[in-house]
Amino acid sequence: MNKTNKEIAECEHKNLKLEGGYYVCQNCGLIDKDKIAFENVPSPDFYSESQIDYERKIRISDSRATQDPKTKARFEQIKTLSKWFKDSQSSFTEQKKTISMLKSYGIGLNIDKAKYNEIKDNYLRYNKYHRQTYENMVIIFLAIIWMEIKETTNVRIEDFIKASKELGHKINKKMLNNAMLKVKRTDKRLKGYKNAINLEEEIKNKIKILFQKDLNNINFERVEQHFSSEPDYIRLKLEMQLLAAKILQKISYEQILNLNYKAFTAGLIYYIGQTLDNRKIFTQSIVEQTSRFSSTTIRKKFHVLIAILGDPSEFNL
Repeated sequence: MNKTNKEIAECEHKNLKLEGGYYVCQNCGLIDKDKIAFENVPSPDFYSESQIDYERKIRISDSRATQDPKTKARFEQIKTLSKWFKDSQSSFTEQKKTISMLKSYGIGLNIDKAKYNEIKDNYLRYNKYHRQTYENMVIIFLAIIWMEIKETTNVRIEDFIKASKELGHKINKKMLNNAMLKVKRTDKRLKGYKNAINLEEEIKNKIKILFQKDLNNINFERVEQHFSSEPDYIRLKLEMQLLAAKILQKISYEQILNLNYKAFTAGLIYYIGQTLDNRKIFTQSIVEQTSRFSSTTIRKKFHVLIAILGDPSEFNL
């Protein structure tokens, strides 16, 4: 029986029944096109209707899944993960983007082309033998970055972690240390263990590079009252670098094996500064601001060097 427009308008549409994917009022015959089945049916029975209805419900379910924020986030994560899991053929786009974003956070990361290639090679080598979750691979990548730059940067590990967190990565100091251990274990398996002579040479070379870098970061303006001209200051820094190289020859591998090399270098600058005729040039305050280690740490390393080399005022090679 056909209903008039007035009867349809007065109907409260309480007697609804699902027909062909839409809800139809059994009293007035009005089709509610704004309500599709998956919004009101809790769990469709895929095998109770025709193949066409079954396929339609599958499409509806897939559509709903892609609209769900959690499902969509996981889907995007899987796509990103596939990019991070490329090996030697990788364009390294995602990793390069992470490095650029870290640099943009103003923590002074010094990553040149050579250092970038070392990071890339190390990451791809690790990735070739270990394929884990997206989150773990990001932490591994951050660990590799830190391992490559930690000896030649003034950035503290806390600042590096803070910048990584601001980029959305869940990481802390313990996670970073564990990731570095994993990378080191992989390197040892692939390269074999280095002997003590090679390790000693490697450690001392790192100290020399750091010594030169930290010393050059002390601008002439900071100490100009002690010099008649800037060339005199440059000449003194070269003499200090030569003296540092000679001092490292007198220090055995066992004496520096378990030391924090960056802190040791800060103490070495202060120690050599105290061997000069004018001991007020390289004060603890100046070394502290350059190395970003506290005066207490610098003083501790200074006393370690005194125990090895003797009092700086009486130092003689």
